[in-house]
Amino acid sequence: MLRTGVHLLMSALSIGPRPLDGARRRVLEQRIRWVVAATISYNVVEAVVALAAGRVASSSALIGFGLDSVVEVLSAAAVAWQFAAPDPRTREHVAMRLIAVSFFGLAVFVGADAVRALLTAHAPEHSTAGIVLAAVSLAVMPVLSWFERRTGRELGSASAVADSRQTLICSVLSGVLLVGLLLNSTLGWWWADPLAALAIAGFAVREGVEAWRGDACCTPVAQLVHGNDGCDDGCCDD
Repeated sequence: MLRTGVHLLMSALSIGPRPLDGARRRVLEQRIRWVVAATISYNVVEAVVALAAGRVASSSALIGFGLDSVVEVLSAAAVAWQFAAPDPRTREHVAMRLIAVSFFGLAVFVGADAVRALLTAHAPEHSTAGIVLAAVSLAVMPVLSWFERRTGRELGSASAVADSRQTLICSVLSGVLLVGLLLNSTLGWWWADPLAALAIAGFAVREGVEAWRGDACCTPVAQLVHGNDGCDDGCCDD
């Protein structure tokens, strides 16, 4: 009797893997849909503002940031498409591929434009709108990323985690953009703008490779439920 009681107590205190039931899965999938909708809405506005301000100021970094926002929309749309299916897991692989391709397209375009700006020594103009946009994104994006990543990890969705990383990288790029714009505006360092754009392209290549390989989330769902998402750099081999 005592041994049975101890066994039951240990089972109750166990922190081992627990499978998701149907109700919990539906709640998590609905959360993913909401955060994806919020991400798409914000990034549409961000893309329009960044591209317009980048064109006015002839800023490679701002244009690159605007295109990154477009990629963010495409990435979130891929996840939205996945979770519109009766069983989202059946569309997981295709969604990951779409996210990866969007990263690669961003890297090629932004990298080429940044190299052109450096070779021609083209100096962008000051952009107040760009500076404000970068600061706002630096505050908003980490919150959206954290919420989607937490939900995606519990759900065991590689595409949701990948999309959350894309959102997080957008916040990092917001900081890079902000520094580049401020250096150009205050010190006249015109080359800081295309260098910021090259940084955006480099980040895009890295994230594209990881999304293509599926590295965004490569441990079993049981481990994801308990917070060990295995998403360290180079977490798994093909």
